[in-house]
Amino acid sequence: MKEVLKRNEVDPKYTWAMEDMYANEELWEQEYKQLEQYLGKISAKKGKLGESADSLAEYFEMCDAAKLLIERLYVYSNQHLHEDLGNSHYQKLAARAEELMIKLDEASAFANPEILAIPEETLNQFLEDCERLQCYEITLQRLLRTKEHILSEKEEALLAAAGEVCNAPSNIFAIFNNADLKFGTITGENGEPVELTHGRYISLLESQNREVRKAVFQQMYGTYSKYKNMLGTIFAANVKQEAFRAKARKFPSSRAAALFDSHIPEKVYDNLIETIHKSLPLMHRYVALRKKMLGLDELHMYDLYVPMVSDFKMEVTYEEAKKLVKEGLAPMGEDYLNVLQEGFDNRWIDVYENQGKRSGAYSWGAYGTHPYVLLNYQDNLSNVFTLAHEMGHALHSYYSDQTQPITYAGYRIFVAEVASTCNESLLIHYLLKKASSQKEKMYLINYFLEQFRATIFRQTMFAEFEMKAHQMSADGTPLNGDNLSELYYDLNKLYFGDGLVVDEDIAMEWARIPHFYTPFYVYQYATGFSAAIALSKKIMTEGEAGVADYMKFLTGGCSKDPIDLLRLAGVDMEQPQPVEEAMQLFAELLDEMEKAANL
Repeated sequence: MKEVLKRNEVDPKYTWAMEDMYANEELWEQEYKQLEQYLGKISAKKGKLGESADSLAEYFEMCDAAKLLIERLYVYSNQHLHEDLGNSHYQKLAARAEELMIKLDEASAFANPEILAIPEETLNQFLEDCERLQCYEITLQRLLRTKEHILSEKEEALLAAAGEVCNAPSNIFAIFNNADLKFGTITGENGEPVELTHGRYISLLESQNREVRKAVFQQMYGTYSKYKNMLGTIFAANVKQEAFRAKARKFPSSRAAALFDSHIPEKVYDNLIETIHKSLPLMHRYVALRKKMLGLDELHMYDLYVPMVSDFKMEVTYEEAKKLVKEGLAPMGEDYLNVLQEGFDNRWIDVYENQGKRSGAYSWGAYGTHPYVLLNYQDNLSNVFTLAHEMGHALHSYYSDQTQPITYAGYRIFVAEVASTCNESLLIHYLLKKASSQKEKMYLINYFLEQFRATIFRQTMFAEFEMKAHQMSADGTPLNGDNLSELYYDLNKLYFGDGLVVDEDIAMEWARIPHFYTPFYVYQYATGFSAAIALSKKIMTEGEAGVADYMKFLTGGCSKDPIDLLRLAGVDMEQPQPVEEAMQLFAELLDEMEKAANL
């Protein structure tokens, strides 16, 4: 195993070019001081926004200028910190940037209530009279849409003061789950003691040793079961605080409140669950395939992560990965490939792990500078897809930033995973075509089938669990560890069918999912994946016309609501068709896998 290098030992060509954002730290300090001056200017506009169209336009322009500065200051300091989280200099720099960001929020807190107090006829007249203000028309429309959910000044102050109390369930769960909860040790593949942690759980479930998988599974959920009553109480409290906030803001339900900001019709959520229900026979077929390929008499919950193709490995260096990703994305056309190559050639990417470096992978950046990607690249297939995925995010940001003003450049969470997953879909189709052996093809199909299981089926099951749990509470049923576990167990039985032994331990899985403390969020993973599959199909079948439609989406930022942006690309998430198309591809992959495995 290679020794992990210190940051100063890493070859610079594999590190990101932070100097593209600031050539030196003196420039960072200069912009820091510049932003400090904006705080006073923004605060000085209080009480003046309704005076004239020019005054309101001037306020928005100042906010844009301040946003540009805080993005750069915050991203630069934090990305440098992520190079080595133990670097005290960048710890301080990042803390200063965060403090300034909070001050900026405080300085502009007066604005939305003040703008909403301006009569709509006056605002319409402002827009008609002032060309400078017209580029903020969408911002004003979105703000006016919130008007019926904005309370009086005293009520807003009271609701804000209750924020810390409302956030308590989420904070309590996070501290308990990440700091206090310990899972002990299990016996590893070679008989050695292995500490069971959140980070090791899935990799241990991928073990070829079934006794290891079983022990890990039972120990994880056995530990959660010891705290069932407490965890049920925390979960119930979070459901109640969400319902309280929704009711206070005059929404009919917690779900309606959660989907409001991105203007997502509740029909999208319902369509997803209904369409996946109709497709559950495909999941049951996948379970049967997995059982046969693993040669098991009974398939258990702890057998869902182990690879079905165990005697094949793909080792891919980073240089090879770049080549594969570019070849796989060839259907996107010359312009897209040129930008991708620019990122590869000009150090947009921080490639390898080093001591103290932040784990995982992401794409980030600030308006006015190219995006950046953090990787911790390992020479395997999963990391090739991570490169394609993160560069999908990066090029989405690049095209949005190039096309939209800063006001509308940032895209919404609902569509955040579309471009990244579209890249993965294009890549898997390319790799399947060029597979040099039956084993390689089966290995690749196994990978993609698991993406479907984990992202569409699993996240939809999560979304249905959330919907039903919140509805139970709204209907007057007190939530607790027992009825939450019963609900979750029954959903697993429904989704996986009779071909899988649904072990009782899985009933506690709801207790370890942190996303449930951000209610009605997880459905977006499934919708985003489905949209990406539909878009990649259009690109591959329609060629330039499909790419042209897709580019309307990539360049859109948040200039339209997410649903409307996807419609520009030819995908309507209010209809079941995108999810149905994803299920059709899942069925085709199942056919191929069954044929390849002679089953």
